[in-house]
Amino acid sequence: MPKETNKTNTNDKLEELDQNREDSTGQFLTTNQGLRVSDDQNSLKAGPRGATLLEDFILREKITHFDHERIPERIVHARGAAAHGYFQVYESQSELTKAGFLQDSSLKTPVFVRFSTVAGSRGSSDLARDVRGFAVKFYTEEGNFDLVGNNMPVFFIQDAIKFPDLIHAVKPEPNNEIPQAASAHDTFWDFISLTPESMHMIMWTMSDRAIPRSYRMMEGFGVHTFRFINADGKSRFVKFHWKPLLGVHSVVWDEAQLISGRDPDFHRRDLWDAIEGGAYPEWELGVQIVEEEDEHKFDFDLLDSTKLIPEELVPVQRIGKMTLNRNPDNYFAETEQVAFHLGHLVPGLDFTNDPLLQGRLFSYTDTQLKRLGGPNFHEIPINRPIAPVHNGQRDGHMRQTINVGRTSYGPNAINGDSPAQAGQKEGGFTNYPERIDANKVRARSKSFMDHYNQAKLFWNSQSDTEKTHLIKALRFELGKVVVDDIRNRMLMHLAQVDATLAKGVAEGLGLDVPSSNDVQLNKSVPADANPADYQSVPAKATVGSSAALSMANPPKVGIKTRQVAILAADGVDASALNAMKEALSAEKAIIAIIAPRLGMLKTSTGETMKIDASLQTAASVLFDAVYVPGGKSSVKSLLQEDEAIRFVHEAFMHCKAIAATGEGVELLKAAATGGAEKLLDSDGVITSLDATDADVPSQFIEAIGQHRFWSREKKLV
Repeated sequence: MPKETNKTNTNDKLEELDQNREDSTGQFLTTNQGLRVSDDQNSLKAGPRGATLLEDFILREKITHFDHERIPERIVHARGAAAHGYFQVYESQSELTKAGFLQDSSLKTPVFVRFSTVAGSRGSSDLARDVRGFAVKFYTEEGNFDLVGNNMPVFFIQDAIKFPDLIHAVKPEPNNEIPQAASAHDTFWDFISLTPESMHMIMWTMSDRAIPRSYRMMEGFGVHTFRFINADGKSRFVKFHWKPLLGVHSVVWDEAQLISGRDPDFHRRDLWDAIEGGAYPEWELGVQIVEEEDEHKFDFDLLDSTKLIPEELVPVQRIGKMTLNRNPDNYFAETEQVAFHLGHLVPGLDFTNDPLLQGRLFSYTDTQLKRLGGPNFHEIPINRPIAPVHNGQRDGHMRQTINVGRTSYGPNAINGDSPAQAGQKEGGFTNYPERIDANKVRARSKSFMDHYNQAKLFWNSQSDTEKTHLIKALRFELGKVVVDDIRNRMLMHLAQVDATLAKGVAEGLGLDVPSSNDVQLNKSVPADANPADYQSVPAKATVGSSAALSMANPPKVGIKTRQVAILAADGVDASALNAMKEALSAEKAIIAIIAPRLGMLKTSTGETMKIDASLQTAASVLFDAVYVPGGKSSVKSLLQEDEAIRFVHEAFMHCKAIAATGEGVELLKAAATGGAEKLLDSDGVITSLDATDADVPSQFIEAIGQHRFWSREKKLV
């Protein structure tokens, strides 16, 4: 039997993930074999102007590596950003699971987290309307555990066999490779209009959840139902949640489009800058626990990935916290080469029979074999577990481990039958012995046939503002559709969700809502099946609405890391400017001085301070709020800049907090297209003609904490 190894606290192993970091500072240039290079500027030639020689191995090595340094991008989730960090459980969860990283509150388990969009290529914008991936790799002492989820708790389809169809539909159309990173086109909505199981997810993706303000301000979900298993072998169902401590916030669609033009790297830059500045993003890990005996007590099926468990029925228990505190050193080596897989489990966790989850268990391994070149992708440094690896696997493309000994099989006697199998007492993984007694069929459970009630739940849970945004999103998306039949089919589906929703979308498309629903809309029905068996099952909703589904309900959590622009020019009121900066800094907001030019700003008292950006490179959409201090010459200069007037106007149109003091109020008046009084009297606009009004900073901070002031928008419902 193998020797018992001493358990090493994971805190001592955080450095092990860095073992392959290489810093070339102060070193001599070498080839990949370690040979020092004397000339890297000229290829080997037959004379200074002669032919290049084939024997130039330095040239060939350099060019060959360059030719092959791009690996195939992910088919989905190609565009991403990532960070290192750690996870700590609040207290032992031994009653629920025997997973080691969920037992000791003093243990820091290293994590690597990758956020991403789904549909676009690596070169697409961060602000596309899309699902966001939220994948977490836990480097635990029992092996790697990958929690691979999204920022939405449900998905478009119920069975993985339809995943290629979904992605083929949403990707650029094959005849012209248009549009990039967008679902507003015929093939996507054609598929959706013929797949009613997608209606719940469509409500999420057409909501503001699909255009988050920041990776740091979005929720994460495991999507599927998993199992927790404790040391006694007792199993419970579990749903995973990540709750951001900064709250859940989004941008509006017009703002997202403008950001894509101004800074398509908005989300990845935000994450990078926050970590570099020491404002480490934090999420609490939450779980919803369902006892085995309660599996069938809901009006939906726990194995259906198009459904969620309302928090009113099963509250989310927050059991630990994740902190991201270090940016990658190399995007390709870490963010691009990291390989996530739902099949990376540790003892105390197991799968359910969710048919979408079951298909993903195959797909992820198959994907990594293609992208990363072969079966040894686990040896790439970012993918290596901190737990020791001992098995009989050998060789293969790009094998890095130098295995010693004669045996690569088991059982064996030559090597004392090692490495030996581990029993449960030694931490060996065992699957939950779920009883299965059924015929082999290609079919879907009738418990999966309710396609509209949770879509209704989502709609009913939204605020009027969120409902307005959802209607506008559907108008935009379906307005890009060319085929009228697709629009009509979608209106039929929307009518099953809510009459006001369908009517609002139809009005924007210049159409009438169809009067009847066609059960044949569901083209997922097998050719020889009874269509009635696939008709959406009417069911009485357990809850009519859920507060957790609306972003208008989560508590406000201050203005930490919120981006505030201060518009100023030479001669700005020094007292007002410094008072606002001091107040905002005390609340840990991020301040940027925006001026007509770069360089140094000279205040009314002769003080100088660095300008962070010019009006030519900055825009209100990159900030959460804007302040205009007084100072006659400063405001006079700003009034001569169209960009400054547009800056304030856009901030107002996007419902952001705005403040102005002294002469700064004149810039607000100039930006008021609907009348100065309307702007100045609007919610979230704080003004004072007194340049030294001590109440303005505190009022402004309170307004920023509200995120947006939706009363400025015209409502559709």
